Amino acid sequence: MKKILSIFISLIFILSINVNAEEKLTIEKQLVGIVGAISGTVKTETRELKAGDKIYLNETIYAGASSGTQILLLDQSTFTVGEDSEVVMDTFVFDPETNDGKIVASVKQGSLKVISGLISKKNPDSLTVEVPEGTLGSRGTEFQTIVSKGKTDTLLIGPGKNNTLGMRPGAVLVGNKFGQTLLNNPYSTTSMTKNKAPGQAKRITKNQLKKFNKKMKALRVAKLTPSDAKAERKVLRKELKKELKSLGFEKEEIKTIIKQNIQKDKEKKVAIKADRAEKKKKAKAEKKKNKKKKAKAEKKKGKKKKAKAEKKKGKKKKAKAEKKKGKKKKAVKKKATKKEKKKATKKKPAKKKKAVKKKPAKKKKKAVKKKPKKKKKAVKKKPKKKKKIAKKKRIVKKKKAAKKKKAKKKRKKKK
Repeated sequence: MKKILSIFISLIFILSINVNAEEKLTIEKQLVGIVGAISGTVKTETRELKAGDKIYLNETIYAGASSGTQILLLDQSTFTVGEDSEVVMDTFVFDPETNDGKIVASVKQGSLKVISGLISKKNPDSLTVEVPEGTLGSRGTEFQTIVSKGKTDTLLIGPGKNNTLGMRPGAVLVGNKFGQTLLNNPYSTTSMTKNKAPGQAKRITKNQLKKFNKKMKALRVAKLTPSDAKAERKVLRKELKKELKSLGFEKEEIKTIIKQNIQKDKEKKVAIKADRAEKKKKAKAEKKKNKKKKAKAEKKKGKKKKAKAEKKKGKKKKAKAEKKKGKKKKAVKKKATKKEKKKATKKKPAKKKKAVKKKPAKKKKKAVKKKPKKKKKAVKKKPKKKKKIAKKKRIVKKKKAAKKKKAKKKRKKKK
């Protein structure tokens, strides 16, 4: 419907140039376009705008909170002004016979969405939007910009390179005296701040896209309400019929023009839907391919990880087994050395004890048998001396044994 209205407006502009036209506009009041849709309070310096109102050159459009408007320009371009915005149409030159012209608009604050028309088709570099941080050069496309304090964000919406409608691929040149950035992929965005070159083009995130859509939310809500939409359409049709009648068109001609334009609009909508469906199919196919690739890559990674883990486990097991074997060998050797030492220590004192026991016993028995009972004094004196000698020998042997033990302990400690 918007494009139909823009076509009508262009016809009005063509016929208004003729001598028979009733209205002759001065340079100060040059017609630029018509308000197609509106929501909330949208004003200029002198009046409050309504659907069907005319927009003139150098008029500043103010859109308040939760408000917005859509302006259909004479070259079939569409300017959508978002909430809390201030937009001015600084330059508008259009020749309907050749589609030559130039459009310059400036956004002081808020958001502006642009769909280029006939002027951009003829010369893609002829539509520019000025922002506080630099300029946005449209090259036959659809884009949106948000101007906030000290920063401007720009989003290229489309169309893409291989669109089914045969439209020129979209592009926006964002630049200032410090540098330039070209947005030529749909849904790519860049930011520009004061005294700095624009940032690199990046794929827009979901949160950023929500921010851009939020600025146009008020106008979308207004369009979704059926009663308001119908009323707006009726008002627009009445005003268009009046304009066409004033230019000399008959009722039947007006009806045929409207029907033809409606049919064209429907055909375009069908083509756009088909294009979207194809894009969705391609996107799904690409997602499936990417998932398969990821799954394969993950499997390979998993196999490699398992192999590495198995190798590590094998190495650890071998190391543990070797350590255990070494420990066992050392323990066996230690036990053998201990046993040998124990045997050596046990054997030596046993021999000495036997020798010590035998000697005194034999002497005592012999002394007792040989000597008679009468000689009691001699018998008593001799064994006493022998007992003292035996005791001394035992003490000496014990000291020697103790010394040997101490020597062995010292050797063990040194080892």
